[in-house]
Amino acid sequence: MTEPFEVGTGTSSAEGDLTVPADAVGVVVFAHGSGSSRRSPRNQAVARTLQDHRFATLLFDLLSADEDHDEQRFDIGLLRDRLLRALDELRRHPETSGLPVGLFGASTGAAAALSAAAARPDVVRAVVSRGGRADLADDVLPEVRCPVLLIVGGQDDTVRRLNKAAAGRLPGDRELVVVPGAGHLFEEPGALEQVAEAAAGWFNRHLPDSGDHAFVL
Repeated sequence: MTEPFEVGTGTSSAEGDLTVPADAVGVVVFAHGSGSSRRSPRNQAVARTLQDHRFATLLFDLLSADEDHDEQRFDIGLLRDRLLRALDELRRHPETSGLPVGLFGASTGAAAALSAAAARPDVVRAVVSRGGRADLADDVLPEVRCPVLLIVGGQDDTVRRLNKAAAGRLPGDRELVVVPGAGHLFEEPGALEQVAEAAAGWFNRHLPDSGDHAFVL
C-alpha cells in the first residue's frame, strides 16, 4: 500500500510516496536525476521490482516546483541535505523506523546518494547508482564506507568512464556493472529490467539482517 509522505525542507515540504510491503526487510530511498521527479516511470519500475523483493520504497521530489531549475538540480549539497531529511523522517515513521536503509540514485541523484552515505555511515547500508554522476561527489567518495553498485549503459561512454574512475576512489565493497547495448536512460528492451534485478540483488545482499544499521529511536 502506498501512502503520501512529506519531507521537510526547512522552509516548506517535499512530497513523496512511501510503499511498505507487509513483510519488508529494508527500505530504499530514491534520489532521482536532474529534471526528473517521483513520477519518473523508470524509478517507479525499479521501485516495483524492489517491492516484489520485500523492500519498502520512498520516492519523493528532491526539489519543489519553484526550486526545480538547472542551478538547483546540480546543487549536490542541497540534494544531499534533502536526502538526509528524508532519512530523519523515516526514522520517525512507525513502519520504517526499524528497517535498514539503502539509497538508489540516478544521474545527479547518485552523487547526492553517495554524499548522504558518506554523511551517515551509521544509517546507510548500501547504495545503487543507475547511470549516475558519481564524479559530482568526487570529494567524498573516499568517505563512503557502505557497499556501492554502479550500473551504467554499455553505450553511455562518458558516464561509463566517469563511473570507472569513481569506483577506483571508493574504499569499500564496490562493483561496476555494464548493461550491454544500453544508453544513459536504459530505454532499450530489457535494459531497465536488468537494472532493477541487479539493484534488488545488491540490496538483498547488503540490507536484510543488519541490525547494527537499523534505525534506533
